[in-house]
Amino acid sequence: MEEMKEITAEELKQRLEKGEKLNLIDVREDEEVAYGMIPGAKHIKMGEIPHRLEEFNKEEEYIFICRSGVRSENVCRYLQELGYSVCNMVGGMLAWEGEVE
Repeated sequence: MEEMKEITAEELKQRLEKGEKLNLIDVREDEEVAYGMIPGAKHIKMGEIPHRLEEFNKEEEYIFICRSGVRSENVCRYLQELGYSVCNMVGGMLAWEGEVE
């Protein structure tokens, strides 16, 4: 199986601070994202991903985020098998020290 790309919360924060345009997808549940998401992230619950594949472009990379990095890793494996370019934020929001909105 192809190795999965990963990014740490700190690396992601640095890339965003440089002004990079990244596709961030938060796969947590509604009550979890209520406490704040990384600015610019799009909320698509894990269970909705299979029904919303048309929102993803195979030419672009997507970074997936959850609370601890486990659900987002599962989403990444699923999408990678379908041919999408994905990256998992290791440690999830528990590791995120940047701003939230």
